[in-house]
Amino acid sequence: MTKAEKVDFTIRTLEELYPTVPIPLDHNDPYTLLIAVLMSAQSTDVRVNKTTPLLFARADNPFDMVKLSVEEIREIIKPVGLSPMKSKGIHGLSNILIEKYGGKVPEKMELLEELPAVGHKTASVVMSQAFGIPAFPVDTHIHRLMYRWGFSNGKNVVQTERDAKRSFPKALWNKLHLQIIYYGREYSPARGWDLEKDIITKTIGRKKVLSEYYKRKKP
Repeated sequence: MTKAEKVDFTIRTLEELYPTVPIPLDHNDPYTLLIAVLMSAQSTDVRVNKTTPLLFARADNPFDMVKLSVEEIREIIKPVGLSPMKSKGIHGLSNILIEKYGGKVPEKMELLEELPAVGHKTASVVMSQAFGIPAFPVDTHIHRLMYRWGFSNGKNVVQTERDAKRSFPKALWNKLHLQIIYYGREYSPARGWDLEKDIITKTIGRKKVLSEYYKRKKP
């Protein structure tokens, strides 16, 4: 298969499996999505979705959030981990949104990345999922699969994002990054991986990845 054929096969397979893709983190607007994504760092979507209702019942906008102390926020979000850093970030960015943007989340990547505790991936998710602006946030699933599928060398997420954007049409980025995440969770996980169920990797996977898999499976 040529690279173009591999890309086409991947897109078609993902579209068949996931014609619609719900956004994994529960939210009501760009602000609550921003907070949820920030909270999801080194945590799980399930844990975040259990915790955000408790936080948003107290404050679901920056004006109410700054009325809470950092300690109060920290106490609520403890279950998601890294709560000292995340609570400071949530309080700090809420202040900045009020002071600089009238309480609204800016629709520019560079402005989002200036906010406390907001990295490139978080900003990319908000751009894509809140504003519909093409972005390709790379999480662990996408990083793993782009390597397994031979679309990136897997050295770092910056390179993986660059390679993903080069490989796939821009018009598909926002849906495709979610489709890959769902596929990675269901068919191509890091642990307990069964290649027989992983049709994409089995069909187009990097030769080195396939040979290593079969070596490990030998009795």
